[in-house]
Amino acid sequence: MNARTSATRVARLAAIYLLSGLSVFGAAAEEQGFVRITSDEVRWRDVPDGHGAQIATLQGDPSKPGIYVQRVRFPPHVMDLPHWHPEERHVTVLKGTWYTGTGEHFDPEHAVPLKPGSYMMHPARALHWDGSAGDEEVIVQVIGYGPSGTTPADPQRPFWTEVR
Repeated sequence: MNARTSATRVARLAAIYLLSGLSVFGAAAEEQGFVRITSDEVRWRDVPDGHGAQIATLQGDPSKPGIYVQRVRFPPHVMDLPHWHPEERHVTVLKGTWYTGTGEHFDPEHAVPLKPGSYMMHPARALHWDGSAGDEEVIVQVIGYGPSGTTPADPQRPFWTEVR
């Protein structure tokens, strides 16, 4: 065996070793808490009295201390009435046009439309309302630090409403 063949063998063995090491590192990374959820694996659950609205918790538990990630699906023409949350929330629009408003006066005609890719931060305890004021489904992703909750501005009114 000449020096050239020997160097080629060493290079091949090094490549196999490195590739084996990388695949072992990848498996170890999976065991270190990485989470992957495909869109088909998202587990939606119906929101009670939500007129078809659904929610999916992707990470964490909003009822406990710590970060959580949720998605909310609004059917066409379904919005929530003014409410607030105890913690700051960060919302990204994933699908559809999300209509948002602030304050205690619910008026979808004056809502701010946010298209996919848009972002909104809800300050802690700030009154707001939002949803789909149009003919399309809306999906938003919410990130917050629990424990979370939702307090309606007027507990005597239903939380969810249909708008036309």
